[in-house]
Amino acid sequence: MANNIQNIKQSYDHQGYFVMRNYFNEAEISALREVILTFHNAWKQANKRFYQEEAFNSSLITGSEYLNDDDRVSLFNFISSNKVMDMVNTVLPNHPAFMNTQLFFNPYNQQQENFWHRDCQYDHDLVGQQKAIQETQVLHLRVPLFDEPGMELVPGSHKRWDSTEELDVRLARKRKFSSDSLSTGKQIELAAGDLLVFSADMIHRGIYGLDRLAFDILVFDSTGDFVDYVDDDCLPNEQMLKHISNPSLFNNTLRLKALQLANHSGQVLV
Repeated sequence: MANNIQNIKQSYDHQGYFVMRNYFNEAEISALREVILTFHNAWKQANKRFYQEEAFNSSLITGSEYLNDDDRVSLFNFISSNKVMDMVNTVLPNHPAFMNTQLFFNPYNQQQENFWHRDCQYDHDLVGQQKAIQETQVLHLRVPLFDEPGMELVPGSHKRWDSTEELDVRLARKRKFSSDSLSTGKQIELAAGDLLVFSADMIHRGIYGLDRLAFDILVFDSTGDFVDYVDDDCLPNEQMLKHISNPSLFNNTLRLKALQLANHSGQVLV
C-alpha cells in the first residue's frame, strides 16, 4: 500500500492528475447517484432558462436549497469517506480543507462547445495566474456517475506556464478558439466508479457526450488563501457533524472560517 501511495503522489506531482479505475463499487455509486439526481432535477427546474441557454455545470451541491438534511449528510459522508480521504491526504497532507462541490453535465444546446481553461484564470490576470500555479494547491476529485467521454488534460501544466499554442487557444486569440484542439492534450475517458484527481489550475476541459454527469469535490491546502471561496451554507452544521463518520475535512474549513472571523473582529482563538 505504501508503494502504491508513493506512486500516486509521484504521478500527481509530475503529471498533475491520476486516475483510480473501478475505485467505487456499484452500491456506492448507486447511492451517490440517487442523491445527485435529486439535486440535479430540482436545480434544472429552478434554473430552467439558464440551464437551457448556457449551463454546463452547477455548484453548491451540499447546500440546503435543493437537498434535505438526510441527503446532505449522505453527501458529506461520501466526501469524507476513507476512499476519498485516502486520495486527498496523499496529495494534500497538510490539513486539507473542504471548498465546494460541482456537478458537470452535457449542455442542453448540443452545439455548445467546450473550452480549455485553468480555474485560476477566473480570479487572476496573467501575472496572477503564473503566480497561482506555483504557489496554490486546489484539487478536483471527479466521480463520474455514468460512463462518459471524460476530460482532456495537458499533463504537467499544473507546474508550468502555457506554451504559445496553449495560451493562444486558452485565451481565444490570434484567430484561435478556446475549443480548438491542443497538440499537448490527453483525453482521459471515465466510467462510473472511476475517480479522477487533478489540479484545478492545470489546463483542462470537459468532453461532452454520452450520459455525462460528474460529481466534483474541491479541496484545498489549509495554508492556501481560499476560505473566502467557501459558502457557509455548504458546510455541515453542528447537528450534522454528529452524523459524519470522519468530519476532519469540514472541521478544517470551519476552523479556518473561525480564524478569519476572529482576525476581522480582533479576537484571539486558543
